[in-house]
Amino acid sequence: MKAGLGQIMKQAQKMQADMQKAQEELANIEVVGEAGGGMVKITMNCRNAVRGISIDEGLTGEDRDMLEDLLAAAFNDALRKVEETTREKMSGMTAGLNLPGGLNLPF
Repeated sequence: MKAGLGQIMKQAQKMQADMQKAQEELANIEVVGEAGGGMVKITMNCRNAVRGISIDEGLTGEDRDMLEDLLAAAFNDALRKVEETTREKMSGMTAGLNLPGGLNLPF
């Protein structure tokens, strides 16, 4: 029993180190969310930090409400891509574990 607990602790420490490394890697991965057929683009990393916004020159004279809607749509597209990328990156680490479906890990 004691040896088994020590092994579990080692596995938990390794998993914690692997998760830390993966989170650091995710901070360096960038995705681009687009809206309006690419007229508005938002670049963000997989830690949800917006790195840049690009607006097509043709939109500068357009209706402000439309531009705001396109910015929101591009942000949501980027956020969805961050979630997908994060899920893919972390799925390898939790593959062997039998975690409950509703468990929200801190990433």
